[in-house]
Formats: sequence, C-alpha cells, structure tokens
Amino acid sequence: MSVTLYRKGSHACLAFGDLVTGGSGVQANQFLILDGDQSAILDPGGELTFTALSVELRKHLSLDKLTYLIASHQDPDIISSMQSWVTRTHATVVCSKLWSRFLPHLLPSYLGDKVGGNCMPLPDEGMDIPLGESVLKAVPAHFLHSVGNFHFYDPVSKILFSGDMGASMGGGGVDRPVTDFDAHVPHMLGFHQRYMTGNRACRLWADNIRRLDVEMIVPQHGQPFRGEKMIGRFLDWISELRCGVDLMSERSYAIP
Repeated sequence: MSVTLYRKGSHACLAFGDLVTGGSGVQANQFLILDGDQSAILDPGGELTFTALSVELRKHLSLDKLTYLIASHQDPDIISSMQSWVTRTHATVVCSKLWSRFLPHLLPSYLGDKVGGNCMPLPDEGMDIPLGESVLKAVPAHFLHSVGNFHFYDPVSKILFSGDMGASMGGGGVDRPVTDFDAHVPHMLGFHQRYMTGNRACRLWADNIRRLDVEMIVPQHGQPFRGEKMIGRFLDWISELRCGVDLMSERSYAIP
C-alpha cells in the first residue's frame, strides 16, 4: 500500500512501507517520485521487497518506462534487488561514483555490462538529476553512514529523502510523522550512535541541510519529520550527537 507524501499536478512523491514480511529482514521505506512522464525509484531494497514493491508500482506506472533506479548507498536493503530491476526495466542506475564500479558484483557476469553502460555515477560534490520538468538534487551525506552516501532533495515537494539519517526502529511507519520528538529519540539513539561515523560529519551535514527549504525529512526506516519545529529539533539533536568514532576507545579494538 502506498502513502502519498505529495501530489500536485504532474508531480508526486509516494512512499511504500511494511513490504518486508516475517521477521527475517529490517523494515524499510521505498519511494517513487514522478514528474510528468519521468520517474525514479529511490532505495528500492532487496529481493525481500521486490515482488511486493513491483506490484505496487504497477498501479502508478509501467515498469518499462521507469527512468531512474537510485541508490543512496550500497547496503543490501538499498540496492541488492538490482538484478531484478535491470532485467525488467531500462532505468538508469544512479549511485555514488565510489560504488558504481562495484554494482556489477550484484549481477551475474552476463548482465554486468548492462549496468556499466547505463549508470550515472554521482561525483562527491553531488549534482542535479534531471527529472521531467524539475530535478532531484543529490546532496552529499558522506560517512553517514557510508563513505559514498547521498540524500535526495526534491525542490517541488520540498522533501528530503535522507536515507539512514533520521532512521528509527520500533516506532511508527512512514505514514505517521513524528509529533513528540523527545519520545522519539529512544527509537533513533542506538542506531545513530552505531551507524553514523562521528559528530563532525553529522554537524556538517545538518549545517548544509539548514540551507535548503525543507518541509519534510523522510528516512529509509521509520517515521518522517514534518514541519519547521520537528525538522529543527532533529537537526539540532544530530548536530550535537556523539557517535561512531567519538565513542571508540582501546577497548573497542581489543583482541578477543
């Protein structure tokens, strides 16, 4: 089932959640962005979600018309279903230049060239990705948590699709924006302390995001942040969070 995050004229942003059945995988949100006759799937997930997601997507577009398959980073719950997508669509694969050369490892050898010849590697500084009459902005988010990591800002809907930044576990889903930030922190804290590299990267990212006109931050896992107050609370929180290497000591590298 889809959740409409934004729809006006020929532009729409849809989210799909709870597609992972059973207890064998981490729940994740997948996204479809439409502008006119062009479209992008953002962080499509793994084989656990492929069938259910493709069924949902066919309600909104023909898969052979898909324009982009976009990966914020290289994790299995982001892009490990790539073989299924490249054999069923003609979409251009978009990801960091650091990971573009590794993506063929997700495919059998006879399909490797299909990605290599139809891939848009993102430079470290990011870029505008043309989409219909608008663009998606690939915003640098390196080391949060991947060394080559991007978030994607849609200037029409003013939504920032933030990958693992802002992710929460055990709370609500993508259809339930955060309303009580303090109560939401326990659902985020452990994840961000472990998966984000360190405070410097978090602070630089937050400072950059404050320059954008953002009305909603939607992570790959859990609940979104909507409105100036909740977005501000999150950016202030992550700017101050000690995480990753900030918490490391000699004991973290002790020989077992």
